[in-house]
Amino acid sequence: MTAPARDYSLTGPESQRAIERGLADADWYRSPIDPARLAELHQRSDLRTGIDVVLWLMLVVGAGSWAWVALGSWWAIPAFVVYGALYGGAADPRWHECGHGTAFRTSWLNELVYFPASFMLLREPTVWRWSHVRHHSDTIVVGRDAEIVFPRPIDVRAWTVNLFGVTSVPALVRRIVRHACDRLDADVAGYVPSELHRRVVWEARSYLVGIVGVLAACVVTAGLVPLLFVVGPTFYGAWLMAFFGTTQHAGLREDVLDHRWNTRTVYMNPVFRFLYLNMNYHIEHHMFPTVPYRNLPALHGAIRDDLPEPSPSTWAAYREIWTAARGQATEPTFELDRVVPESVSSTTRAATSVEHGGWIDVCAVADLAPGAMRSIDGSDSPIVVCRASSGEMHAVAGICTHSRRVQLVDGAIVGDELECPKHNGRFRLADGSPSRQPVTEGLATYEVQIDADRIRVRSVPNQASGSTPA
Repeated sequence: MTAPARDYSLTGPESQRAIERGLADADWYRSPIDPARLAELHQRSDLRTGIDVVLWLMLVVGAGSWAWVALGSWWAIPAFVVYGALYGGAADPRWHECGHGTAFRTSWLNELVYFPASFMLLREPTVWRWSHVRHHSDTIVVGRDAEIVFPRPIDVRAWTVNLFGVTSVPALVRRIVRHACDRLDADVAGYVPSELHRRVVWEARSYLVGIVGVLAACVVTAGLVPLLFVVGPTFYGAWLMAFFGTTQHAGLREDVLDHRWNTRTVYMNPVFRFLYLNMNYHIEHHMFPTVPYRNLPALHGAIRDDLPEPSPSTWAAYREIWTAARGQATEPTFELDRVVPESVSSTTRAATSVEHGGWIDVCAVADLAPGAMRSIDGSDSPIVVCRASSGEMHAVAGICTHSRRVQLVDGAIVGDELECPKHNGRFRLADGSPSRQPVTEGLATYEVQIDADRIRVRSVPNQASGSTPA
């Protein structure tokens, strides 16, 4: 007997069912990795990422120039194919990585790329930032994940039609219009905090101004050339984004708390990896979203033995997806036969002892290098002792205030801030205050003392910061 179709909306019964089953904002499996090695992989570079971005922009401008010169000839067809792929396809991973805040070391550089790339893809910045937060919280959990592209059974015909954004891009435009009219979709209102709803409205209105401006330029010039260069590539260039993005999760398991079952790593050639910014290492990215794209191949090498066998090529991944599509066409519960290594614990804690006067002895100063941290057991909850990049010692509560199942010791120290390992939200180490969304609530801080080259932390917290980042 064929199982009934599931409701993939975020406001239907599957959402409540996921909550009842403990699948919402749950504790996910992470492969074990040496903390020192992970700290190395967390390192980000403005220079190296800047070179990648400039190279991509040069290719966009070059392809656009070719298309301009070729207007009116048959050469315009391949020129616009390349231009569209670079504009409407390769913009996606740049948007994605800068949205995570991991591409550049400097925060404002990530935002500088994120917002223009959002418009290139017609993705409202705030809506999609929070949509992606939900995607990382509840990856392929039905009723919770706002970015499930392939409901079961996989509709191959619809996917083929949508290679050029025939259905997806108009849906984005319709949502922009609704939001500009101050009518937020129910799912958006559910995962975007209420205090940001006005921002969503004004962002949508600014997008409408841009779209109308392009259409007005078409009227003034009595032609479609402006549309071919702006907004239009979001449609006809969507094929590259779909080509890469389909390999991420299509055909894999739903409603599991282990990315090794619902996410796919694919070996790709250097050209594909440049266009896709190493997002082919997608299991690794979901497990460790604090690791920048440049270091994902090295991360793969570090945890390779704990992962399922990667797809040896893009075409091999599509063969697997096709197998799943055929199986799910007759039985939506069909599962691919995937071999996943046995789970092992990746949680490590420092041995602690509470000394007289309520101080906890942590470790020797020399044992905590700049950029490193250590988790200790406080009286009520974990405490993370951090040594900022500047060398200063700090101690803060060890559980993220946004996703209260996440251990911050698994995150990254970025300058003088602590980054959550799940959603890339950040806290200022000096006072625990939030500095990057989705974090909006501060952490409790603890007094740190250096005594005879030993780090000691008072077990009683200071007052937590409650400010909200801009």
